[in-house]
Amino acid sequence: MKLSRHRLLIGIAAAVLLTCAAFGISALVSAPSVRLLHTEPSDFAPILVFEEYGQRCMNFNTIEDDGRHTCMSLENPDEMVFNYTRMMTSALFVNPSPRNVLVVGLGGATLPKALEKILPNAVIDSVEIDPAVVRVAERFFGYRPGPRQRVFVEDGRAFVERAVQAHRHYDMVMLDAFDVDYIPAHLLTREFLTLVRDLLSPDGVLAANSFTTSHMYDRESATYAAVFGDFFNLRAEHRFITANRVIIATRADLPDDQTLARHAAALTDTLAPFGIDAARQLQWYARDRDWDENVQILVDELSPFSEKTD
Repeated sequence: MKLSRHRLLIGIAAAVLLTCAAFGISALVSAPSVRLLHTEPSDFAPILVFEEYGQRCMNFNTIEDDGRHTCMSLENPDEMVFNYTRMMTSALFVNPSPRNVLVVGLGGATLPKALEKILPNAVIDSVEIDPAVVRVAERFFGYRPGPRQRVFVEDGRAFVERAVQAHRHYDMVMLDAFDVDYIPAHLLTREFLTLVRDLLSPDGVLAANSFTTSHMYDRESATYAAVFGDFFNLRAEHRFITANRVIIATRADLPDDQTLARHAAALTDTLAPFGIDAARQLQWYARDRDWDENVQILVDELSPFSEKTD
């Protein structure tokens, strides 16, 4: 639930300059002003809700940071603003009819709200550590918990660990938890990902939001591969240009290209209202291993969730 605002602003500025050059306009063009709507107190970091460029967004700590954690189009609230949410939703190409979904990290509830409409018979469970985030999602982003849209306020790893111990399973798990800086460390390790794999049903699928430009790209990738084997590595552009990438992994073998294409075609009309071009998303399903496979994987070290000390 985080996208580089710095890159967005660079792109907008470049587009404006190119347009001005094309039409011979030399006057400076001022960007729309940002309107702060609300600041929500939190034990973790204050949450700011603001509007700009026809979108309502939320950040932690400050508006002018390095990323926007959630944005919603004011004109069309169902349409997904960020590439990564569209990529994560395309995990339905792997399992098109999950009966239950777990989302770790609520943000503005873009994924839970969309999945509730896309999957009318599924139960969507969301886990969010910060109750202030839940309050903001409900008040400003249209999130409405209910019998099919359940929310649990606790640490995501604690929830997953307890669910595994209770022998529960999910057909789809989505990892979208970010703090102020990055993915919390205890949600990146081999031990945690092993718990997530155990939580998946036999045909279950995992979609995890990450960053192409993270300094831990190689170690994250190697850790996912150590637990899941091969996985789909979705990137909208070149690794060093785009910010977000999405890992899609399965408990069983990955489906072949024909199966993916058949599911994508069947979902084309269903996904279109959310701004998802199924054919385009399918093009991003890469199977190549573009990381150093000799790096050390990420493991728990003196973690309260594990007694292992690799």
